[in-house]
Amino acid sequence: MVGLIIGVSVATTLGYLLAKSPVVERLLSPYVIASQSIPIVAIAPLLVIWFGPGLFSKVLICALIVFFPVLVNTVVGLRAVPEDLHDLMRSLQATRWQTFHLLEVPSALPVFLGGLRIGATLSVIGAVVGEFIGADRGLGFMINRARGQYDTALVFVTVFTLVLMAMSLYGIVVLLERRLLSWKDRSE
Repeated sequence: MVGLIIGVSVATTLGYLLAKSPVVERLLSPYVIASQSIPIVAIAPLLVIWFGPGLFSKVLICALIVFFPVLVNTVVGLRAVPEDLHDLMRSLQATRWQTFHLLEVPSALPVFLGGLRIGATLSVIGAVVGEFIGADRGLGFMINRARGQYDTALVFVTVFTLVLMAMSLYGIVVLLERRLLSWKDRSE
């Protein structure tokens, strides 16, 4: 959960900056895209070596795996806001905060929440990868141990637990989406 929250927070903040500033986008986009060309499984051992086998490295791996889908959906959602609505907000002399709060957030929310659905399920993968690489507890550690002992039943139990966790996180985002987008259903 901590990795999911950190990944989403950093991704939405950076996504907003990328969507609103062409200069920031030109500077950072190549690095963001390049960072996604490296599989997280390849750099996870480095993160464990650099930051130790504790909680921080697992949270970092989880946040990195969540980051990209949420970032992309944030940028796409913010750029999908119709320009005529921005013109309307300017004609009404809305402040930057009012435009953000009353126009950009509601307009971008459906796309952002789509990225959050993906990110929430990927966060489980990130946590497990971190536990595979360097942990002395957790479901990833349990799968590794069960695999080494040829304990098929324990592997299945942990895999089903991971599926249940991912489905639960996905369900939470769906409920959040229903709550936050209830205005959309009424307007249609």
